[in-house]
Amino acid sequence: MPGPELADISTEELDGLAERYLAPNYGKRIGLPIALIRGSGCWGYTPEGDKYLDFLGGIAVCVLGHCHPAVTRAIADQAERLLHASNLFLTEPQVRLAQMLVEHSFAEQAFFCNSGAEANEAALKLAKKIAQDRGETQRYEVVSLQDSFHGRTIATLSATGQTKLQEGFKPLLPGVNYLPINDVQAAHELIGERTCAVIVEPIQGESGVRPVGEEYLRMLRELCTERGAALILDEIQSGMGRTGKLFAFEHAGIEPDIVTLAKGLGNGMPIGAMLAKRETMSHLSPGSHGSTFGGNPVACAAALATLETLFEENLMERVQELSEHLFRQLKELRKAFPKRIREIRGLGLMVGVELDEAASVHRALLERGILTNCVRGKTIRLLPPFIITRAEIDLFIGELRAILAEEES
Repeated sequence: MPGPELADISTEELDGLAERYLAPNYGKRIGLPIALIRGSGCWGYTPEGDKYLDFLGGIAVCVLGHCHPAVTRAIADQAERLLHASNLFLTEPQVRLAQMLVEHSFAEQAFFCNSGAEANEAALKLAKKIAQDRGETQRYEVVSLQDSFHGRTIATLSATGQTKLQEGFKPLLPGVNYLPINDVQAAHELIGERTCAVIVEPIQGESGVRPVGEEYLRMLRELCTERGAALILDEIQSGMGRTGKLFAFEHAGIEPDIVTLAKGLGNGMPIGAMLAKRETMSHLSPGSHGSTFGGNPVACAAALATLETLFEENLMERVQELSEHLFRQLKELRKAFPKRIREIRGLGLMVGVELDEAASVHRALLERGILTNCVRGKTIRLLPPFIITRAEIDLFIGELRAILAEEES
């Protein structure tokens, strides 16, 4: 028997069905049962007609906002032509997307998959394959940063420097070492002849939006080159213009050996990518890696439309301008509430506001119709779409100010 139309079901009914039929790994989501059935621009709408200003963007995914016409049109047009073919055959959207990513990056070739975890998995496999092809059988260890997040597969969870996320899944991939962020001496001690890869997020998102220093990234680049390890930069959250440049590593003026993308790449369609030079990618010999749905024509068409819009509408310049406005407003707010706001971190429209206690503020923002993310109970993470307006930023700032004033009184 067919179920009701989404518009004809309440949030309460959906919450009940979810509790009964969905796996419990997401718990109660973000603290309140909220169902979103429609999105437009920077706003999401519930079955009851309530609207929410989206300062989370599907966790850095909806860089162009919800249902951007260029992306929606590309998806619809491609769905009428070809939904799936597998990688046994060429499809135009996949090749065109690879071409565009290469033309706007250091890379020369691309591999496509379905998510950030898959992109990082591919990168780790590639780094190990390079060492094996060179006959360096002792070179299999991976170095990542403490508090990092690289995914939830066994390999990417192993590379994730958060013990709490690894509990219940051990033993993990052997040979992974974790560096304290921005610790130069530890890097020189840990990265050695057994290291096949160093994997780093230029800005750590899941630990509270913590930028890795530009000097530190330059040091890692030099050290990896000197010691024969591949430098993998995980740009799954910080890439696609989020920091005002297509890739966050560009701020440091370096080139990685491998870069991984996902999230904002498809503006909502599931897609991940791994980019590298031709010589590096040549180690992925036929049959060494693959993905049935990777590079799906519809997902690639959406990603191509997203990239074209980013460049045609100069949205990365807009990110820089809006970032200046947002940071200026947040700094003024910190002056007004110095005991509450401890630190403001980030770059572009990837921002973390560390508070003395963030969970109550996160919930209050939700109750006032603003979607954010609370990290570790300490930091409000902001990842709004690039099309957000100054007026919408000011609306968020006004609500945050009111909440802090109420809690302080």
